[in-house]
Amino acid sequence: MEEKAEKLLDFLSTIEPLKYITRHSWCSNGRQESVAEHEWRMAIMAVLLEDEFPDIDMKKVLEMCLLHDLGETDGDIPAFEKTEDDDSHEFTQLKKLTQILPPNLGSKIISLQKEFNTRETPEAKLANALDKLEALIQHNDADISTWANLEYELNLTYGQNQTDYHPFLKILRQLVKRTTVNKIQLEMKTQGSNKANSADAKKRAAD
Repeated sequence: MEEKAEKLLDFLSTIEPLKYITRHSWCSNGRQESVAEHEWRMAIMAVLLEDEFPDIDMKKVLEMCLLHDLGETDGDIPAFEKTEDDDSHEFTQLKKLTQILPPNLGSKIISLQKEFNTRETPEAKLANALDKLEALIQHNDADISTWANLEYELNLTYGQNQTDYHPFLKILRQLVKRTTVNKIQLEMKTQGSNKANSADAKKRAAD
């Protein structure tokens, strides 16, 4: 029993960097968010949506929300830059991490990650939708000056494929897009930003 406890503590210390490893997104107070903060708010979203998904194993969704980025202990790569090789590297890192744990726990985490990555089960589909939605919400929460040029267009459509399958998720995505559009239009009006005034972004924001 003591040996298991030691392994759990070792694992927790090993994933501690996720508290300070930053993502591409920024917070409203002007600092970059951490990987752990992204996963935390995804989990909050899952709790809040439980009534909308009565037939889903929400415990599994929560587990996916909290575990799906464990392989990023050596850094996060923005979705618009990530390659298949990057995904493979993250999975390799995850397998190394789980070797610290007792075999049953390590196997469970690997199984959850595979399920999340394949996006076939109802739980994996929801977790992936929340992953996309949370990132968009964080971009809307942040100052628009933190956005990359391509995000003025990307943020209008990002995650749509993952959310369109469910009525409530579709509504959430539409509301998030409305905030994104308002944010872009405000910048075009007040700042005349070259980024916001790109032809594609301007057209899409006006649609």
